[in-house]
Amino acid sequence: MAKTISTPENLQVLYQDNHIIAINKRPGDLVQGDQTGDTPLSEVVKQYLKVQHNKPGNVYLGVVHRLDRPTSGIVVFAKTSKVLPRLNKLFQEKNVQKVYWAMVKNRPPKDRDTLTHYLKRNPKQNKSYAHPKEVPGSKKAIMDYQLVQQLDAYFLLEVHLHTGRHHQIRSQLSAIGCPIKGDLKYGFDRSNKDASIHLHSRKLQFIHPVKKKEITLVAPAPDESLWNAVSL
Repeated sequence: MAKTISTPENLQVLYQDNHIIAINKRPGDLVQGDQTGDTPLSEVVKQYLKVQHNKPGNVYLGVVHRLDRPTSGIVVFAKTSKVLPRLNKLFQEKNVQKVYWAMVKNRPPKDRDTLTHYLKRNPKQNKSYAHPKEVPGSKKAIMDYQLVQQLDAYFLLEVHLHTGRHHQIRSQLSAIGCPIKGDLKYGFDRSNKDASIHLHSRKLQFIHPVKKKEITLVAPAPDESLWNAVSL
């Protein structure tokens, strides 16, 4: 994975108040620590807040949700232990509207559609398989997509999630013959040089759990030639 990942100095903060902070995650950022031992985004944000707020002790930060390491886009963290369960509940009860951008090489069968599959996860492969009908151990996955722009050799799809399954967008788009650019795991023919994939968490919308007002977060796509060709 490329090393142009987030540091406290180059962190892209989209929104911050006393309760939450939202970051535009770079491809390659690991949201939460894993077996690789690489510094996760959660620790980078803690370092950022420690300096910003001039805190002598430990900084609290709660991980609310995750994005796959090769993807980019919005990640929301809780700044207090009080707000973490409230944010968790928003995400768990599907009270967060999520919009993603996906760059695919093949034009989808329809310019707009709702996809319903049954995803079965293989933990050893860290991969989910999409089935047209329910199979033992599978979970129902639903998403809408629409074609929003055609580029020279790629198609930009806007995706709205109704469920939040493991690798859902990657698996479902692959199942209709539209693997995401760079996504070798789900059938694209070659990887991106930086090991990213062209999947971006573009927009999140939810009611602030404390302020009770609507929050709309929009994340610029990565500064990269294909994303830069998007005219939206």
